[in-house]
Amino acid sequence: MKILFIGDIVGEPGRRAVKILVPKLREQHQLDLVIANGENSAGGSGITPRTAAEIFTAGVDVITSGDHLFDQKEVVELLDKEARFVRPLNYPPGTPGQGSVVVTPPGRSAVAVLNLQGRTFMPALENPFLLGREEVERLRQQTKIIFVDFHAEATSEKIAFARMMDGRVSAVIGTHTHVQTADEQIFPGGTAFLCDAGCTGPQESVLGREIEPVIRRFLTNMPQKFDVAKNRVVLHGAIVEIDPASGRAVAIRRVAEAID
Repeated sequence: MKILFIGDIVGEPGRRAVKILVPKLREQHQLDLVIANGENSAGGSGITPRTAAEIFTAGVDVITSGDHLFDQKEVVELLDKEARFVRPLNYPPGTPGQGSVVVTPPGRSAVAVLNLQGRTFMPALENPFLLGREEVERLRQQTKIIFVDFHAEATSEKIAFARMMDGRVSAVIGTHTHVQTADEQIFPGGTAFLCDAGCTGPQESVLGREIEPVIRRFLTNMPQKFDVAKNRVVLHGAIVEIDPASGRAVAIRRVAEAID
């Protein structure tokens, strides 16, 4: 089974990259499932039903999110009604939406997708290590193929969680920093890992935003408007190949595909 995970989609350029490249990547790599982090897909911050619909129509099967979940008030409709949309599991009890979902691609084994958010240098949520471990055990009653989007700032937190889950999940892919790392590997227990998938959007930028306002903010410490940049649009992510019988990853490769 081959699963493509797409790093944080940033604004209209990121959505355009998904629209153009996902059908091509599906055919080229014979993908069974496509997962994408969409928390920055609406104007570079947050997600709405409209931007989610664009991403789903392009061929994405499940959308994950993170700390910008509530930046757009329309997200409540997604949380209440969209079964293919997940938010970090470790939001407080009573938060609308779901932290995981189980989907079954046509003719393939069921796949669980779990979304968690780290706490180091991030908003304070419930403990992702404790809740994540409990949820993985619950999901393993349904399928051995479990794919985790760990949305976090600190590399140590991402690595520690993935090491804890080695042999219990198929893959842990980090999101949030918008910079693709070069540490893809498969741990001894069969869990594929990448510290950060990177961002899908303009690379002639600072993390997807226009360069000059970010520089001005660092120079002056005064508020700036961070518009989404436009140039050199790239889809970043990773393709993980999984043995469906055992749930163990057998291969992982980074993806960096540009559009004109």
